[in-house]
Amino acid sequence: MLGFYFNFLSRWLFLMIKKGLGFFLIIYIALFNLSLCDAAEPWQLNIQDPASFLLQGMLDFHNYIMIFIIFIGIFVCLIMKYCIETFNSNSNITPYNFAHLSTLEIIWTILPAFVLVIIAVPSFALLYSLDEILNTKFTLKVIGHQWYWSYEYPSDIELYNLTNKNGLSFDSYMVPTDSLTKGSFRLLEVDNRVVLPIVENIKVLITSADVIHCWAVPSLGVKLDAVPGRLSETSFVINRSGTFFGQCSEICGVNHGFMPIVIKAMEVDLYNSWFIKKLAN
Repeated sequence: MLGFYFNFLSRWLFLMIKKGLGFFLIIYIALFNLSLCDAAEPWQLNIQDPASFLLQGMLDFHNYIMIFIIFIGIFVCLIMKYCIETFNSNSNITPYNFAHLSTLEIIWTILPAFVLVIIAVPSFALLYSLDEILNTKFTLKVIGHQWYWSYEYPSDIELYNLTNKNGLSFDSYMVPTDSLTKGSFRLLEVDNRVVLPIVENIKVLITSADVIHCWAVPSLGVKLDAVPGRLSETSFVINRSGTFFGQCSEICGVNHGFMPIVIKAMEVDLYNSWFIKKLAN
């Protein structure tokens, strides 16, 4: 089925190029998609570019559902147009005298059920993958406070041939507007970024020290509540290097909008160097 949609889109693009419209499409892609969207942009409507397999799966499923939504929407509009034009008072001075049509009712019951089954199969697969906790050798502990985040790196375990008995922990506060450097994002930059390795299974344990917070990083497809007295758990794999921004997504008080999240993902070797340097400080 995916191959059918791929062929459909390929034919559509070929027709656009044949008609001369593809040139403008290529120019648009070249001018406006040179960089990846890993932070919120003004007037942004679309989803941020995926940096994990979880968000990639969500985005693929979103596009898959949109195909059904577009065709169903067009079909419903055509049916409404037909009904308005055919059954109005001008076209039908004498109204039809029937109550129902059994054949049609069977069709519009079975067909939507069939469509829902087609949608449900990839939906269940995605839900299973989102809830699955991978076998990880790296764990990040996240604690929400009013109004900042605390992070703890593992202790007494082997991290990529490194043994850290004392562990590493730090607090992460938002950088005030008057202290921002050129090119930094207002209300999104922090003084201590979380550094994580790419292409590694990462487990995140999240809790709160006071009220309910929510640790959300859109580019990674992660959004999990930090609840006092409870330990929430998720896992993901970052598939590319970059700097990813997020925010607390649960109203937690007067400074709820001022506790951002910044994750810097890098190669494992660079991560090891950063880790050793942090331990030495």
